[in-house]
Amino acid sequence: MTKEKKRKMKFLKIALLSFVIALSFNSCSIDDNAPNYSFEVIPVEGFTVPDSFETGGLYTITLQYRMPTNCHIYSGIYYEKSSDTRVIGITSQVPTGAVCNTAVPELRTATFQFECTPGYQHYVFKFYKGKDDQGNNIFEEVTIPVNY
Repeated sequence: MTKEKKRKMKFLKIALLSFVIALSFNSCSIDDNAPNYSFEVIPVEGFTVPDSFETGGLYTITLQYRMPTNCHIYSGIYYEKSSDTRVIGITSQVPTGAVCNTAVPELRTATFQFECTPGYQHYVFKFYKGKDDQGNNIFEEVTIPVNY
């Protein structure tokens, strides 16, 4: 390879690296006009669970909830597991600074699939119900036995 080709290759590498760096800074810029959102876990008002599980079975768990305002958008199901305990809530997305209507909205439903895996005699489901006067989380607990 000649000196001229080596110099051109070096220049192209530097130019490409500079382009990638400039592009990454540009793609990370924050648009002041873009909406800002926060996420909230909202209470489960009701739920439907089976009376018992069979090891290896797949079960549909149904949740009922209401969005606190017309600005809240369903984002998914909050699901946290630890050993035989499952903590369940509804996640919502809320635009920051929006003026929202707090009229009582309709009851909605969401479902998820639960697979009963071997190794547990029961599962404890803790459904998020909101916060008490001191700001502590409130849960409704249901223990579901596993049949072998």
